[in-house]
Amino acid sequence: MPRKFLRRYLNNSTGLKSHWLIAHLGSRMHHPSLWQLNRRSVSGAAGVGLFLAFLPVPFQLVLGALSALWLRINLFIIASCILLTNPFTMGPAFYACYRLGAWMLDSPTLALSDAGLPDLGTLLDRFSEIWRPMLAGSLVVGTVSGICAYALINLIWRYLDIQSPEAEETRRDPP
Repeated sequence: MPRKFLRRYLNNSTGLKSHWLIAHLGSRMHHPSLWQLNRRSVSGAAGVGLFLAFLPVPFQLVLGALSALWLRINLFIIASCILLTNPFTMGPAFYACYRLGAWMLDSPTLALSDAGLPDLGTLLDRFSEIWRPMLAGSLVVGTVSGICAYALINLIWRYLDIQSPEAEETRRDPP
């Protein structure tokens, strides 16, 4: 089952709940669904986390934590998914979103420099031309990746639940 696999690699949430930064947030952070590993919590967190990962906004982790509190989904999984767009992958990921948005909106794209991606000065100078295609592409990529992650985790989780020995015992006909 996926729970046994994930529990092996996740820390115990009791130590995290007692951390000084989280402890003062009150009982909302102690809600069991923020730390549980069930199909709804994990698939929802992966979907929302990947959607937020592709939004070109600052403080994505704060938005993820607030989303986890509001939707009661796994906090660790949503943070892990958001961190897929880290400082090393952010440039190429958002440039790909920008190119997709420019193609969708039929607008001209920035030319690549000799180093590959456009430099920061060019991006800041032409921000008024860039933000619409980038936002459009980011919303499309975030929505599609979030929906795909949600559906794929749900399918895999159900398949593994069906294949587990505990589920087979409940499906057998009584003698």
